[in-house]
Formats: sequence, structure tokens, C-alpha cells
Amino acid sequence: MVLTPVKTPLLVKRMFPNYIWDIPTTNKTIYLTFDDGPTPEITNWTLNVLKQYDAKASFFCIGNNIEEHPRIFQDILNGGHVIGNHTHNHIKGWKTKTKDYLNNISEAQNVINSQITNSKNSELRTQNSELFRPPYGQIKPKQGKKLIELGYKIIMWNVLSFDWDAKVSPKNCLNNVISKTTNGSIIVFHDSIKASKNMKYALPKVLEYFSGKGYRFESLS
Repeated sequence: MVLTPVKTPLLVKRMFPNYIWDIPTTNKTIYLTFDDGPTPEITNWTLNVLKQYDAKASFFCIGNNIEEHPRIFQDILNGGHVIGNHTHNHIKGWKTKTKDYLNNISEAQNVINSQITNSKNSELRTQNSELFRPPYGQIKPKQGKKLIELGYKIIMWNVLSFDWDAKVSPKNCLNNVISKTTNGSIIVFHDSIKASKNMKYALPKVLEYFSGKGYRFESLS
């Protein structure tokens, strides 16, 4: 499954109907998601910008990054955002045996669950974190089937910002989102060093633009 268009084609969604690509709704609601964190400075910057617009989001975190930056992970939780699993080491499903892939996801989930359990905020301990997004969008059908059997919801997207692509300018990154987003869109940004230049330019403008049109930004549940 190679997903390169800014907006995910309808054909791709129909080929993988058990994955979540968007949230059908007539409400002015948008779902921002951030992959690859937590990352020093960048994740906290992202949280501060979201707070300015009373926006909630979903953070698909890498288990190893959570272990290295547990305080930042707690900042995400304390901001009222939802956590998703993005594997422990950002591995590619296509190049990984199913057993090893599931073990890597389980390792990340154990880290996530441990951090949520140890949170000082008791309300966070009941958070459902069994959301999963495959790095690079690469996942074998067998892997996806097994994860769904284990109770995971596989969250994909229908709008890619391409913030990580050095060939994409900050203005084009912004346009990618504004031109393709509709009610219920799941948008992908990255709270990572690689994507920081484009994301830091585009995110505040996306929040301002859609807030001005009466949209709300909510986390996935």
C-alpha cells in the first residue's frame, strides 16, 4: 500500500475498509494527528500552539521516544490529548515478519500503558490508547487483521501535510492541508525534527484558518 497523494483516494479506502481514514460527519470537526514524538522542544511547542486554539489532537507516539522523554509524554496527556501507538522503533510493516511486528507494537503499548498508569492525573488512567498507526502507512493485510483481532483501531488518514518532505516548501505544506481538508478529515503532521520547519509554519495557520470558519479540532476516541 503506497500512499503518496495529499488526499487519500476513495479507491484506497475501499480496498481497506477496516481501517479508519476519516470520521464521516456533517459537523465542522477536524482531527489533527501528530506522528513520531515525543520530541524535545517540538512536541511542547506543538502543545502550546494547540492550547492557544483550545484544540485537541491525537499523538501517535514511538515507544522508544516515550522511554527517552517521559516528561514530554506526560505533557501530552496533561493537555487532554489522545495517545496512539506508532510501534516501538518506527519499523516498516512490509519489511517485518508479522510476529516481530506485533511484538514491537506490544512493546510500545506496554510503555504507553505504564506511563498512563503512573500518571498523577487519575482521569488519564482510563484513557483508551488502543489506537494504532503504521509508520509510513506500511502494513501487511495479515498484520492489520491480527491487530484488529487484538482490539486495535488502525488509524490512517485522508489528508497528508507532507511536512517531513524537504522538497515541499512551508507554503505548499500549508496549502496541502487547507485545500484538501473537509468535515471529518484526519490530518497528518509530525512532531519531529525532520518535519519541524514545515510543521511550525503550517500548523498555526491551519488552526487560525479553520477556527475562523467555525471548525473545532478534536482528538480521536
